[in-house]
Amino acid sequence: MQPELRLVAGEAEPAFPAPAVPSVDDGPLLDAYSEAVVGAVEQVSPSVVKIEVEHRGRRSGGAGSGFVFTTDGFALTNSHVVNGASSLTAVLADGRRAPATLVGDDPDTDLAVVRLSADAVPAARLGESSKVRVGQVAIAIGNPFGFHATVTTGVVSALGRSLRAQSGRLIDDVIQTDASLNPGNSGGPLVNSRGEVIGVNTAMILPAQGICFAIAVDLAKFVATSLIRDGHIVRGWIGVAGQNAHLRRPLVRRHGLERESGVLVLSVERGSPAERTGLREGDIVVSLAGQPVAGVDDLHRLLSGQAVGTRMPLAVLRNSEQVLLEVEPVTAPQR
Repeated sequence: MQPELRLVAGEAEPAFPAPAVPSVDDGPLLDAYSEAVVGAVEQVSPSVVKIEVEHRGRRSGGAGSGFVFTTDGFALTNSHVVNGASSLTAVLADGRRAPATLVGDDPDTDLAVVRLSADAVPAARLGESSKVRVGQVAIAIGNPFGFHATVTTGVVSALGRSLRAQSGRLIDDVIQTDASLNPGNSGGPLVNSRGEVIGVNTAMILPAQGICFAIAVDLAKFVATSLIRDGHIVRGWIGVAGQNAHLRRPLVRRHGLERESGVLVLSVERGSPAERTGLREGDIVVSLAGQPVAGVDDLHRLLSGQAVGTRMPLAVLRNSEQVLLEVEPVTAPQR
């Protein structure tokens, strides 16, 4: 079918009909989003507590957030919320006040576990931060400025961030979100749309808006298990300082490596297991105990308490050649 011709300024041109503007009803989408958030909040909010802190010798204390994650009253929070406290009190979602005791805290990951002396407190369901994706809905629940059970929403802005703890150690695989956090949110849960905890809210960047961070729940599970079992985190130590390093693909293929990155050794401490085993500055660690080491986070993870006192193979690249060593981690020295 030929378009109709219309004369304009003495010339003939086709008169095409204006494109139709589609009518979009956002109502169902917004309703679905609202229902997801409401459902997640209803699942998790009963597990969220306000943690009131008193310090010996101070007139005023502080407060933060936490959430119960076991049926027998264990709750996760931030180390900086409870560190140095002389007494702790938990204010439950139903208004009850319950004494709490510190089970253990780990300043290196800014995580702590407390136990509530209260009955019938529902436990939040822990998810898997390894399945979190950038852009998915993120819901923060906590007690900013003392306003109990405050909810903010946003998205997961980025993954794999690093955050320096007050102890000076870098916390790896931190979740960045734009769900608003304020003083008092620390230690509260970051939740997905299914009502699963994916992180422990810990920090915000000031004076920026919408740049907030949560400790990944996979790390929180490991730390909480160790704190409940041992009261502290036992970490292996070999005495190296390093940074993540990219490996050239020909080198990866030549040595049949599983990852395209490793840990570049920047320094080796005198008298350390690393020095005794012959590790040198400039070496690139690519595996430990038969497990690939793609970065510093892998090295920290493999140097767990179980590694202490166990001789294990250590593979490094030295001048493009693979060298096999054997190292025996010791307990990390106390700072």
